Amino acid sequence: MKMRFWLGLTLFVALISAIMPVPEWIEAFRPDWLLLVLAYWAIALPNRVNVGSAWTCGLVLDVLQGAVLGANALALSVVVYVLALHFQKIRNFSVWQQAIIVALLSIMVKVLGYWMSYLAYDIQFDEQQLWGALINFLLWPWLFYLMRRYRRHFKIR
Repeated sequence: MKMRFWLGLTLFVALISAIMPVPEWIEAFRPDWLLLVLAYWAIALPNRVNVGSAWTCGLVLDVLQGAVLGANALALSVVVYVLALHFQKIRNFSVWQQAIIVALLSIMVKVLGYWMSYLAYDIQFDEQQLWGALINFLLWPWLFYLMRRYRRHFKIR
């Protein structure tokens, strides 16, 4: 029960960080905190954080952001599924190789989110959103080491 609390706390902080208001000029460079935290937990503890966890977090994010219901849920679920399917391979990669994978998956999240919104609202794709993938790439090593230290400190297994 204690481990679930600490794990849930990281997901809660990631959700709060995802909806925190930022200036409009920074919005394009906003990292996808929920994706980064879910990716870490899907690689570190695939038996605890799975597609259902990603779906639930994605639905909560959709409601909080007022996005198309299920857009983030679908995108995050697909990413966590891919990570959980290959978590043993990804664990053996260096942190920078993992960062490349996370950046590619964050591009996939943006494209899936756009596709779902396009089907509902007929919107145009904003290339500025892809800057977030570069920021995710740069943040992944720092977040990886921070989360690993957090996991070891609180003995989350």
